[in-house]
Amino acid sequence: MHPFVMATPSNIPLEFTVRRCEPELVTPAKPTPYEQKLVSDIDDQEAFRLHVPIFNFYQYEPSMEGKDPAEIIREALAQTLVCYYPFAGRLREGANGKLIVDCTGEGVMFIKADADVTLEQFGEPLLPPFPYLDQLLYDVPGSEGILNCPLLLVQVTRLKCGGFIFTLRLNHVMSDATGLAQFLFALGEMARGVATHLISPVWERHLLDARHPARITFTHREYDEVEAPVTTPITILPFDNPVQRSFSFGFAEVSLLRSLLPPHLHRCTTFELITACLWRCRTLAINLDPDEEVRMLCVVNACSKFNPSFPSGYYGNVIVLPAAVTTVKSLCEKPLGYAVELIKQAKASVTEEYVKSVAALTVARGKRIHFPNVIGTYIISDLTKAGFEDIDFGWGKAVFGGPMIAVGVISHLMPTKNKKGEVGIVTSVCLPAPVMERFAKELDMLKHQASEGKKSKSNSISSAL
Repeated sequence: MHPFVMATPSNIPLEFTVRRCEPELVTPAKPTPYEQKLVSDIDDQEAFRLHVPIFNFYQYEPSMEGKDPAEIIREALAQTLVCYYPFAGRLREGANGKLIVDCTGEGVMFIKADADVTLEQFGEPLLPPFPYLDQLLYDVPGSEGILNCPLLLVQVTRLKCGGFIFTLRLNHVMSDATGLAQFLFALGEMARGVATHLISPVWERHLLDARHPARITFTHREYDEVEAPVTTPITILPFDNPVQRSFSFGFAEVSLLRSLLPPHLHRCTTFELITACLWRCRTLAINLDPDEEVRMLCVVNACSKFNPSFPSGYYGNVIVLPAAVTTVKSLCEKPLGYAVELIKQAKASVTEEYVKSVAALTVARGKRIHFPNVIGTYIISDLTKAGFEDIDFGWGKAVFGGPMIAVGVISHLMPTKNKKGEVGIVTSVCLPAPVMERFAKELDMLKHQASEGKKSKSNSISSAL
């Protein structure tokens, strides 16, 4: 079972069988340069030495009748690897542990599969988590390492309704969500017969290297060495056997929650608002000592922070995770706007200099920087604009696209649509069962508070009239 398939299955009574062909290596369709490429100091941190899964669900498309999505994507993958040839290589460790991409052209792992299930059986609308994800992204023995292993693993599972599920596992050292989406758009172009890539790939990883000598110019609370709180109630442990639930936020709910904020925060982003709600409700649910510190790490894409502008086509990691830090008491007792302000301040702290400082910290600590994986830390990544659902292999856009699960202290915000076609946001939360119940109640109470507040305001206006 994959290390990220940690949760109990969803309540959908779904069982199916997957028949897989033998995994194969797909190599570039044409000869590619044999060379070694250094990753950046941002890529090189220990925090990114992990694999990230993506799941895209596609409906039956009558115009593609008789065409095999697995074979089309396999051929497109070989073509795409001509330009993105570093993905066909292997990571090695060089001097002082520096990671290097050895561009050997060995290829990426590819699996064809068939499942005796229809897309409709996964539920309407499609909402994570789903059971048996390890069948839709098979963990090929020996492929899960960071070094000397394929950098991508792709599986195409054909469904009996004519749709299919495209799954991918990425070595995070190579790319962040934006970089991966760029690669997948290129893959979609090749699958649809587009002759050239709309965006040409750019390596240029030296742009995110530390200066010489390295200078750490910020206090990076996101990399604090944090011990598990000694006051953690035994009822929320162990954290290694969690359950998952999805929580959706439609336009109406977001508007309601926004009404809890003071006027000067009404123009905060939807990410800032939902993140503040989730952070506050989660902290209330885990019931830590009031004086304990808790932190929210916000995943920020720093491309727009560079001057001159960052090169279009760069597909390495350009993300940093500034931390909003406060005490349990302050977060839970103060109004929701307090959490929003902390998150806004954390995001605003990111500059080009901040990114260089993270690179310097990576070098200074010998790559060994990682985020605290304790229950008082929460990480939320906004993938609502990453565009995974827009990847088109010829069968149209995905019905759902993105990570299917939350892992430990990490959640993702992803776009979703209801039966009416209305766009919303969904996130998966991963917590021990009793804590999950409290979290859901806290979130419902917050929504109820917003609803009652709006009714009260409306009644006051009516009375005044």
